[in-house]
Parts: sequence; structure tokens; C-alpha cells
Amino acid sequence: MAPLLSNSTTMPMPMAMAMAMAMAMEQAASWPIAVIAQAIILLLATIYLAPWSWRWALCMFATDSSYRGPPRWPLFGSYFEVKSNQSRIYEWITGYTQLYKTFEYSYGGTRIIHTADPINVEYILKTKFVNYPKGKETLERQHDFLGDGIFNSDGETWKRHRKIASYEFSNRKLRDFSSKIFKKNAIRLADILNSAAKSNEEVELQDLLMRTTLDSICELGFGLELGSLSPLLPQVPFANAFDRVSEAIALRSWNLFWRTRRALRLGHEKELQNCIEQLDAFTSKVIQQRRKVIEEANKNNEENTREDLLSRFMSFRGQDGEVTYRDKDLRDSILNFVIAGRDTTAITLSWLIYLLCNNPHVVDKISAELTTVLGDKKNVNIWEFCELLTPENVEELHYLHAAVNEALRLYPPVPRDGKEALKDDVLPDGTKVKAGDKVIYVPYSMGRMEFLWGKDALKFKPERWFKDNKFQSESPYKFTAFQAGPRTCLGKDSAYLQIKITAAILIRFFQFKLVPDHKVFFRLRMVLQMIDGVKVFVSAR
Repeated sequence: MAPLLSNSTTMPMPMAMAMAMAMAMEQAASWPIAVIAQAIILLLATIYLAPWSWRWALCMFATDSSYRGPPRWPLFGSYFEVKSNQSRIYEWITGYTQLYKTFEYSYGGTRIIHTADPINVEYILKTKFVNYPKGKETLERQHDFLGDGIFNSDGETWKRHRKIASYEFSNRKLRDFSSKIFKKNAIRLADILNSAAKSNEEVELQDLLMRTTLDSICELGFGLELGSLSPLLPQVPFANAFDRVSEAIALRSWNLFWRTRRALRLGHEKELQNCIEQLDAFTSKVIQQRRKVIEEANKNNEENTREDLLSRFMSFRGQDGEVTYRDKDLRDSILNFVIAGRDTTAITLSWLIYLLCNNPHVVDKISAELTTVLGDKKNVNIWEFCELLTPENVEELHYLHAAVNEALRLYPPVPRDGKEALKDDVLPDGTKVKAGDKVIYVPYSMGRMEFLWGKDALKFKPERWFKDNKFQSESPYKFTAFQAGPRTCLGKDSAYLQIKITAAILIRFFQFKLVPDHKVFFRLRMVLQMIDGVKVFVSAR
């Protein structure tokens, strides 16, 4: 941050530039259109220099000692500061949360508060939950993509989704059905990795994991075997369109004119609308095919025994006997299922493998735990090994669970999550909130706070989750990867189950080595997806 006072005796840059502009105006006085030229130059100089002059003045004479955040300019707020750090926005946010725990800035006329303090997180996610919904701005920005689904709704619409989904996700049959699907697709992934190991070819693992989780959520969510993990690794138009939409929606958060660009179909907005049409066509086809199957079963007086979530939602009836989910609701549910069950799980697995490659001693400890829990069966094949991965046995893999938590702590799939204040309020740390302010908690930053995790906060250390040799969970307001309070992720247990099953198989049968000089970083999307994935060489263990 710039100092409040400067000891320099040189002329401030804005003043020097203003004088240069004035000289240019004097020379322009001899022109035939002098008056018009002077007016134009004066206007441009004012527009260009005002932010710099005001910023300089604020730094020289600032008196608001309660303000914590980046420099602010009248009219522009912190716009230029934020835009210049957009490509590294999460590190930029983390830098300020390390200084203040909670800080603010203004962007596009909106005051935005970021916090990494658990007492504030609990307050907005639980204590004053009603005062901090997602808000109209967020819902509108994501509506083209997620519609009115559970991740993009507030109030009564959200409550209806939550009530029905809670019932479905608590069903033991769904857990057993999920387990079978997760193991089946993990085996398909292992087959591809076996081929790569034999040919000693480079593998981009994030793409394979995205395919694994996509096939799983498509079968679990709406009973469709997409086949993206087939040996030839075919292009999947639905997945490609989904990724492009996710990126374009994320960019809207930093573009003050996205509505205008959408109306004119400019840049990312044009591609976004084209991809949305592809997603709509895909989901419509899935819904109509499933409706025909259900209608045929009803004609034959057969009970709908399909276990996928789409079939169950289509059959759901309210107290008055009316169908609860119309086609639009089902479309929104499908896309919400996919972003929850595909992206977040695959991204967690990708970061986990990346971290394990850099920490081979952790791999050794997980391997030892697999032997302890599942038995010393060195010669079992992958099918036999999968039979041992029952939900009950997976539950006992505490060290693996801790390693997964470390990946989630350092690289949470959803790095920041925002709410909007309905009424004026004061956060527990004393931060004053005005109605309409954005209040955002930042899982990415929270995982890096030394006051929460100690001096070794940046270290991948599964041992931090143990106390007296027993696994200890953390407060969901400190470890916020699955949100907390009334909106706690309903798929949390299912996500852990798939991650641990897949990771156990990969660790048991393969060794991974990062491709030299391949840099791993993440792109600006709704989720913390890697740019260019994670490239590895695979060998059989």
C-alpha cells in the first residue's frame, strides 16, 4: 500500500502531467477550432487525471483510520486496483486478509467486504443467516447458467429445493448406488492409466478426473452413461460447453458492463449464450427421454425403480399430489448436480494428487493405512481391491481423510463465496455493514491464515488433523470447504466417498511423478480449476 505521507520534494506525477496538458492547451489556442479543442483536451485531462490526483490527495491527507483495504479513488473506488490484480485475485485477497482478517473495497459502486475470520463466517452463515442471502446481483449473474437451482436461489425457492434434496441425500439406497458407480468409474480410470504406464506416455490427470466424475454424476444424477472415459477419450460437447460457460460466468463478476455485453452478444457473452443453448438442448433431451421411460412404466402399472436423482425428482409429488418439478426445474437441477458432483470433486482429486507428488512421505503413510484397514493383500487385482472399499471401510481411512482435508484447505474448489446484506448490521469483529453491501468469506484465504493453522499453514500436513493419534474434525466456520450453517453442502458425504475411493485405488496401484517444468496454477472460474491441468508420468506400483 502507498504511504499516507510522502517525504519526496519532487512534483507529484499527476501535477506534472496536468501542467503538460495545460501547455498543450495554450499551443492549441492558435488553432482555428481552439475553443472546441481546448474543451476536449480539458475534458480528457480531467477524466484521465482525476483518479490519479484524487488517489494522491487521499494518500496525502487520508484521515479515515477505520478503513482497512486497498486505496480508494472517488467515483472509481478500488476498481483499478482490483482489475490490475484480477489474474491473481485470490493471492491479492489473501494478502489483505493476512493484514486485517477482514477488509473492504468498493467496486462498481458496491462496497465489498472480505473476511477470513471464523467469528464473522459463523455470523453470516448461521447466526444472521436470514440477513445474508446470496442476493439479487449474484442470482442474476448466474441465472443464465444455473437458473433457479439449489445453488442459485434464496428464500422459499431455496427452502423447497433443500427440503427435497435433503430427503434424497439421506437415503441409504442412494449411498450404496453411489458407491457402485464411483468404483466402476475409478476402475475405468485405472484401465486408462495402466495403458499410459505401459507406454510411458505423459498424462494430463485433471482431464481424466473430470471425465471420471462427469460419468459418475451423469449416471447418479440422471441415469445416463455418457462414456467420456471410454478408451479413446472422445470429445464431450456437453462438458466443453459446461467449462466455457463456467469461465464466462466467473468473468461477469469482474466486468461492470456484462449486462450490456450480454444484450449485444459481445466477446465472452456471445460464446456464453451459444454454450447455454447447447446445455439446454442436452438437458431437454435427457428429461424427455426419462419422461417417456416413466410414462411407459406407468402405462404398464410398473413402479418406477430407477435410482438416479432425476427419476426420483420427476416422480416427486407435493402434498396436493401435484408434480413438484417442472421441466425448467429439472433442467436447473441437472446443471446444479453437475457443477457440484463433477467439478468440485475432480478438482479436489487433482490438487490432492499434485500435493502427494510433492510429498511422497504422505503417500507412504496412506499406503500403510490401506494395508492396516483393508488387510495385507498385495496380490489382489483391482476388482478384488474395490470389493474391500465398502462405505464402512472407507470411513475408517482417517489418514487419507486428513490428506483430502489438507487438499481442500489449501485449494478449496469454491475459493470464495459471497452474500448480500439485506439490512444494516455489525459483524462480530466490529465491521459495520450497510444494506446492499457484499459480504464474502474466502475459503482460499482462510486455509492460509497462520492465526488459524499455525506458522506452517502453507505446508501440506495431514497430521494437523490428529490429536492424541485420533482424527479431529475442525469447526465448519474455520474449515469452510463445504460451507456451513443451513446451506451446508448436502453432497459432502458423497463427495468424500468418491474422493477417497478413487484416491485409494490410484495410490494402491500407481505411482505418479510430475512432468518436469510443468507449472500448475489455476484459472479464474467459478471453481479452482487448474490451467493446463496437472501433467504426470504414471507407473504401476
